[in-house]
Amino acid sequence: MFKMNSFVLFVLCVISLAVYAKANEKHVVCYYGTWAAYRNGLGKFDVDNINTDLCTHIVYTFLGINTRGTVVSLDPYLDYPENWGKDNIRKFVALKDQNPNLKLILAVGGWNEGSAKYSIMAANPKLRKNFITSAIQIIQKYGFDGLNIDWEYPNRGDSVFGQDDIDNYTQLLKELREEFDKHGLHLSAAVASVKSMASLSYDIPAISQYLDLINVMSYDMSVASGRVTGHNSPLHKGEKDVVISKENLKTVDGVLEYWLKQGCPPEKLILGLPLYGHTFKLSDPKNNGVGALSAGPGISGPYTATNGFIGFNELCVKLRKETWNIKYDNSSKVPYAVQGNNWISYDDAKSLTAKVKYALQFNIAGIMLWSIETDDFLGICQSDDYPLSRAVNIALGRSIESSSTALGTSTSNPTSSKPSTTAPIQEFICKDIGFYSNPKECSSYYYCVKSAGGNLVPKLLRCPNNLYWDQENQFCNYPDQANCYA
Repeated sequence: MFKMNSFVLFVLCVISLAVYAKANEKHVVCYYGTWAAYRNGLGKFDVDNINTDLCTHIVYTFLGINTRGTVVSLDPYLDYPENWGKDNIRKFVALKDQNPNLKLILAVGGWNEGSAKYSIMAANPKLRKNFITSAIQIIQKYGFDGLNIDWEYPNRGDSVFGQDDIDNYTQLLKELREEFDKHGLHLSAAVASVKSMASLSYDIPAISQYLDLINVMSYDMSVASGRVTGHNSPLHKGEKDVVISKENLKTVDGVLEYWLKQGCPPEKLILGLPLYGHTFKLSDPKNNGVGALSAGPGISGPYTATNGFIGFNELCVKLRKETWNIKYDNSSKVPYAVQGNNWISYDDAKSLTAKVKYALQFNIAGIMLWSIETDDFLGICQSDDYPLSRAVNIALGRSIESSSTALGTSTSNPTSSKPSTTAPIQEFICKDIGFYSNPKECSSYYYCVKSAGGNLVPKLLRCPNNLYWDQENQFCNYPDQANCYA
C-alpha cells in the first residue's frame, strides 16, 4: 500500500510540475504585418516566411470596421480568395498544421484606421453588438483563436466622443468578454505605453478585468518628426534626462512601473518591443549625440520605403556594407548609429535581451514583437533567421532550435523562404560581401557573408515562385525584366 501511494504521489508531482511549467511559460506575441506581401525583393514577406516555433501567439494585422461597426477586410484582394485574391487569411490559419499549440489572433484597428470610427462604435450599443457579432463570425469562420483590439487611441487623435471613450472602451471590452466566454475565445488589446498617453485613454483596473493579455506598445518613444534625436525604445533614462519619476519617463522601465502601479496584473502584461528603428537627419553632423538637433526624418529602407523608419532586416545589411559609427548608450541600454548627417535609433539582440531580463523581475506574462516581417527573417546578416526574435525567446528561457545545423541548411520551417542547399554552395567562390547571381540558374542567387572566422561564405537563397534574380537591381524580378539567361 505504501509503495502504491508513493508511486501515485510521484506521478501526481510530475504532472503538477508539468502543468506548472506550462502555466508559467512566457508568451511571445508576434505581430505580422500582412502588407509586407507587397514589398519587393528580399523584403517581401508572406505567410510561408513565418517561423511558427518563435511565437506562442501570432497576430494577423489588420482588419477594420465600417460605419455600422461591422468588422471588414481592409484589403480583400490580400485576405480572401474571391476575384483571384491571395487568400491570405486561410493560409495564415493553416499555420496550426505546423504548430498546433499556436494561438492565432485576428487584429482589428491599427494606426491607419484612426480613432473616429471606434469612438462612434463604442458609444452606441447597437454598433457595439454589430462589432462583436461580426468579429465572432469571422473568427469562427476561419478558425482564429481570438481577437486583438488595436484602437489607436481612445480619447485621442480624431476621437469623436473624447473622454467618454474611456468608459465606452471599457464597456466594449466587458461585452466582448461576456460573448467570447461563451465560445472560449481569447481577447487581448494593444495599448499606448507611457503615462502621458495611456492616462488619457484607459481605466487600467477596469480594462484589466476583461482582457486575457494587454500588449503594451513600448516603442516610438522618440520619432523622426521630433525636433531632436532620441531612442525608439530606451530601457532606462539617459544621462541628460531631467530627474523625474520613472513613470513619467518615456522609457521601458517607466512604462512597466506605470502600468503595474495602475493595477495591470503582471500575469496579463505583455511588454511590446520593436524590431525596427527610427532614422533622423541631423541639423549639424558634428552634433550627433542623443538629443542632437534634428532636421526631420532621415533615410528610408529599400523595402519599407518610408523616411524616418527602417526595419532591422534593412538596417543590418546597411551596417555591414557601409561605414557607420555604431554607438551604445550605456545609460539607456540601446545602440544608435551615425553616418554624416544620418542618425538611427534601433535595437539589437543585446538591447532586447537587456529589456527582457529587466522585465522578467516583475513576473510579467511575456513579450510582444512589432513586427516579425522587419526582423532579419531570411538570415541575411547572420547564420540564423530571425536573430532578434530568437534573442527574445532565449532571454525568456524558451527552448528553440537553430534554423540550421550548418551554415545554409534550413531545418526549423521547411516551407519558409530560408537559405537552401539544393546546389552545393562550395562551388561558388565569394569575392566580397554582397549579393551575386547564381551562374547555374536564374531562380536562385547567393549572398556572401563573413563567417565567425572571418572567411567569406556563400549562402544560397531562392526567389519566390516564378521570379528570377535581377543582379543589376539586386532583387527578385519578373523573368522578362531580370536579364538572366543561365
